Amino acid sequence: MKMPRLRDPYFNYRYQHALHVFRVSLALTTTFSIIHLFSIPHSGWALVSTIMVMGNLPHIGGVLDKAGQRLLGTLLGASWGILLILLPVPLPSFIPLGALAGIAVATYATFANRYGYSGLMFGISLLLVLGEGHQDLTIALWRSFDVILGTVVGILVTIAVLPQKATDMLRFQLAENLDKMARLYHAHTTASAGIDVDSRELLKATSSLLTKQRGLVDAIHSERRLRRNELDDIIALERRMLSTIELLLETHWTTRAGHDRIEALEGLREQQHRLARALGTLAFQIRTGQNIDVEVTPFDLQRYAGKVEGARGEDGRTLFSPGGYLWLNRELARLTEELLERLGGLRRLPSKRLRRRASHHTLISKAQDRFDEDRDAQRRG
Repeated sequence: MKMPRLRDPYFNYRYQHALHVFRVSLALTTTFSIIHLFSIPHSGWALVSTIMVMGNLPHIGGVLDKAGQRLLGTLLGASWGILLILLPVPLPSFIPLGALAGIAVATYATFANRYGYSGLMFGISLLLVLGEGHQDLTIALWRSFDVILGTVVGILVTIAVLPQKATDMLRFQLAENLDKMARLYHAHTTASAGIDVDSRELLKATSSLLTKQRGLVDAIHSERRLRRNELDDIIALERRMLSTIELLLETHWTTRAGHDRIEALEGLREQQHRLARALGTLAFQIRTGQNIDVEVTPFDLQRYAGKVEGARGEDGRTLFSPGGYLWLNRELARLTEELLERLGGLRRLPSKRLRRRASHHTLISKAQDRFDEDRDAQRRG
């Protein structure tokens, strides 16, 4: 295996689980070697800290965020514990009451916010330092050192060995979501019934990826590559696009008469297919690290106004679905344009490394291939 491939973000993303297991194993081996080479006392806490910091976080930002909170909580908790030991107060209940007060303050300060892990580590470190009631300053210092050692080893291994950035994970998840939305939007134009099982599975998978992206916000912020407001805007636009597509799937088949009226609108399918291809192209450009260069043609609804206004079914009832369906198409195109504008303004989105490596692996996803096959089948039909 060549070294350039190991620095390929897509390779690291594709094999993120196996690589994370390798990093955790390497970090634990490194920590174990250090504590045995130097005969460090109370060394079990170093191993615990290493595994706690890395845990199930395969990306740099998550480890940095968790490790930073762990270090903060450890330093403050250990310092408070050492201070309680050093203060010459003769009252036998002083140390336990002081520990309880410190944990209470830390818990209150971090309650229901993103620094809850720091509060937890404050309490754990404080109790580690104070021990079972036999306060020994040497033991307290060694235990604090062990926690810091294990945390630092976890950080260094995550950064140095086959690093996986949370920002890159967002990139590939965003591209995958756009591929799925392109498939959904394109497939519904040839569907012979309402939402089928495959469409529901795609909707569910896309929504799941959106949840995962939301969980990456703190980690990406720790990597200092994108701002929180930029991430919030992108994820919000994705969610609105997905909701619009879901409404399109429902509205298309509200009534049979409305569906037939929509099918009879000349030129509508061509506009929809262009928008679906634009979504697929955008996904490809994001995945391969290219500059964002996609053009979305706004939907011209005026040309259909006379055909949907006052439309009625065989029973004489007014058909509202054709008009709503057209408006949803225009809204999806508008949201896509807004997403293009947001992504085009991100300086760190294009990637030379991804562009260089794109020819070495199949960055065009199977979803994109299936989309092209569906398009060709539609043309032949």
